[in-house]
Amino acid sequence: MQETHSTSLTISAPHRDLLDQVLDKWSLAVLGELCDSPKRFNELRRSISDVSQKSLTNTLRRLERNGVITRTVVRTRPIAVEYRITALGKSMRGPIDALLDWAANNMAVIEEAREEFDAESDN
Repeated sequence: MQETHSTSLTISAPHRDLLDQVLDKWSLAVLGELCDSPKRFNELRRSISDVSQKSLTNTLRRLERNGVITRTVVRTRPIAVEYRITALGKSMRGPIDALLDWAANNMAVIEEAREEFDAESDN
């Protein structure tokens, strides 16, 4: 069976850098949280249980730098910071959901391949 692809799988340096910055473990968790509603830093930290404060801070900065989220200072007492997904960030949802669906639909085959590889590597 011959497959045809409309796009190349070759990813150039700028694209690879962007994908590394917005599709890592913590970025996906943050985007998942912000798709529902804006959140403050501590709300994100509580809802993403395994993330450290440093990792969350770095992730939020990367996502903001890439225009995927916005950071707004809320004039309350004490002053707080709220993060919100942008239209650009929301536009990532379809492709990300497609990748997650692909992974879910193919997990059995992937696990089988992993087991075969591991068995051969042990020999």
